[in-house]
Amino acid sequence: MKADDERTPRFGLRSFRAKFVLVVGGAVLFDLLLSGGLALWNVQKLSRDATSEVGEGLTTANQEYIRSYAQSTASSVDLLLDRVHGDVKALAGVLQAQIDDPKRQQQVGATLAQQAPASVKVVYDAKGDWAQNLAGAPSVVSVWGYLLGADHTPLPSVQQEIEDSTVIDLVAPTLMASGSSKLQMYYIGPKERPIFRTVPYTDQAQTFDRLYPGHNKAEFWEFFFPGIYGSWQEWARDPASRPVPDDITQTAPYTDAITGKLIVSFFHPLWTRDRTGIAGTAGADITLDQLAEVVERVKIAETGFGFLTMSTGNVVAINPSGQAIIGLRSSSDTGAQGVTGLERSLHGSTQPAIASLPLDQNNDGVIQHIMLDGKGERVPYIVVLKRLKPTNLWSSGPIKSETMSVGIVVPEREIYASLFAAQDSISRATNRILLFQIAAIVVSLLIVFAAVLGISKRITRGLRALASAAQRLQSKDYSVRVSIPTRDEVGAVGTAFNRMAEQISFHTENLEQLVDERTRELGDANQEISELNEKLRDENVRLGAELAVAKHIQMMVLPKPFELEAIPGLEIAAYMRPADEVGGDYYDVLQNGSRVKIGIGDVTGHGLESGVLMLMVQSVARALQETNEGDPRRFLDRLNRAIYKNIERTNTGKHLSLAFLDFEDERVTLSGQHEEVLVVRADGEVERIDTIDLGLPVGLENDISPFIATHDIRFGSGDVIVLHTDGVTEAEDKDRKLFGFERLSQSAQKRHGASAEEIKTGIIEDLMAHIGIQKIHDDITLVIIRHT
Repeated sequence: MKADDERTPRFGLRSFRAKFVLVVGGAVLFDLLLSGGLALWNVQKLSRDATSEVGEGLTTANQEYIRSYAQSTASSVDLLLDRVHGDVKALAGVLQAQIDDPKRQQQVGATLAQQAPASVKVVYDAKGDWAQNLAGAPSVVSVWGYLLGADHTPLPSVQQEIEDSTVIDLVAPTLMASGSSKLQMYYIGPKERPIFRTVPYTDQAQTFDRLYPGHNKAEFWEFFFPGIYGSWQEWARDPASRPVPDDITQTAPYTDAITGKLIVSFFHPLWTRDRTGIAGTAGADITLDQLAEVVERVKIAETGFGFLTMSTGNVVAINPSGQAIIGLRSSSDTGAQGVTGLERSLHGSTQPAIASLPLDQNNDGVIQHIMLDGKGERVPYIVVLKRLKPTNLWSSGPIKSETMSVGIVVPEREIYASLFAAQDSISRATNRILLFQIAAIVVSLLIVFAAVLGISKRITRGLRALASAAQRLQSKDYSVRVSIPTRDEVGAVGTAFNRMAEQISFHTENLEQLVDERTRELGDANQEISELNEKLRDENVRLGAELAVAKHIQMMVLPKPFELEAIPGLEIAAYMRPADEVGGDYYDVLQNGSRVKIGIGDVTGHGLESGVLMLMVQSVARALQETNEGDPRRFLDRLNRAIYKNIERTNTGKHLSLAFLDFEDERVTLSGQHEEVLVVRADGEVERIDTIDLGLPVGLENDISPFIATHDIRFGSGDVIVLHTDGVTEAEDKDRKLFGFERLSQSAQKRHGASAEEIKTGIIEDLMAHIGIQKIHDDITLVIIRHT
């Protein structure tokens, strides 16, 4: 053993141990590197996917948040305006009710004039050339110079207007104290009597003289609101001419003559009793501070802000920091007087992205990404515009439709701060996982390398012993045995080697005897196989002969061409192709005098038993036809009884679907259950006749008479009846699509007008083209009957 061990290399490059270490270690190293690399790749991919998913989710959430914020801000502005509209409509409703009831209007006016004379008595001011009531009344009423008579008192119609309008002292204070905060509410008379009554009391006419020199000599409406009165008159003539279907008219922001604040006025025209003219207007003012407060409350992230703009781009409300960010020029920047209106347009912004911001409806609620210049760098911002409810707007000239918009502006780096933080966190976590994974791979490699060395040493110790014993066995020392104390696979190999050595020793001693015994056994088995092959050949010849005879008999009983040609008034063409040597389909044409009976059926399965049952059906049908049985129901019932008893005797368990057409005196009667019958009329129209309710499969029950019914078919000259078995409609192409009844109908229909033989040939050609090279799995039978 020592000499053999010395001949076996222990750990040279050619030794098994070296190869084992190289192969196993290399495989494990490759697996670790591959799995580790895949793990690292998966971690990075997971990180990228997570970053992408988180990014998309947070982006969508942030954008939805901005849209929702814009929507809620727009709703708040709409709510403020709706509340003012409601108060103005309430005041206008009271005044309009007075106008529509002149008697009550005079009574209320007279009563109030008596109870509160300070509300109707005006005092002339020589300096201003106007008249106005003294302080102490709930409202101030101003009467302009051109509405006074020579005695400097109001003209009678004007005085009546003053008294009629005193009802505002009862209503307006309550409306001022409730609802939305309003600067003032007022009534202005019609163009002929434009008195101005305002709640609360102020130095109204005096302020007008200071701010609007010459107003007292000019027609009130055209001086202060040119074009607005004419628009209302057009509304009176044609209510549909209102730009927005509402009577409220809103002004553009302008400087209030009394308070000096920027305000927005809301007018509700009052109509004459016949609704053909203007009887004045009810109105209310709110300061721009109220609108600005809603917009300036916008606070998104750290520096996000909102603004309110008109469709012209004129910004109505914005906080100072927002105005600086988007580069707006205020009215003082443009050199305007600031007494008639506010001029602060987006189109005049110093930021090109703001100046070109689209304000049309198509951008309502759309997230827009823009770049703004800020402190020498380009900063990305998000802008969302949300349109308010449309309103009737007067700024100068005719009233037009106006839709203001609320804008939300926020820096992307602020709104996406959580996104950037999440992405940074994912990146740091990914780097930690990568470091841990690399460390795990390195440790695994060291452990595996140590394990491979230890296992290889244990395995090769036993393998060296086996190699030495094998060399002795090769030298025909059959007494050699190995001793391997381990109980692993190497120990099992040692045990198997010892058994093999024993068997070699035994077989070497008994080899010739074993060879002779095996030779005799093989010779006997070969003789038995030869005898069985001979018997199988004889049996195949016998069965082939029997099948050939059965097929020949089956084809013999089919109608002959001369029989079909001898039937007057009908052209009949038939085709039958069994799937095996003997088919299970049945068709026959039986003539007895003027009566012609055409049958078609399909036995379950195919082969010899089905063919024999088909021959039984043919024989029984022929016999019944010869007995002059003319009733289709009795014919089918008697045939079923005979077939049922034969099936019961032969114990085949088969049955068949069977239908008959009886033709006599230009009349066709259908009976029995089979496939649908196709009728193609002479004009190409197609009819389908279902036979499911006309009978029951033959051979299932002894008595099927309760289930048998008949169906009369109109069969005129040129009409064609197509009978078939399911081998036609269920034939499959290479994609396992069925030929189907629709294809059969189309094939027959496109050949209407042709002879029965041409129709049959055309359908078979279409069918075979559909089947192609596929195997035919079922018998195919087709019968074409044409009325000449």
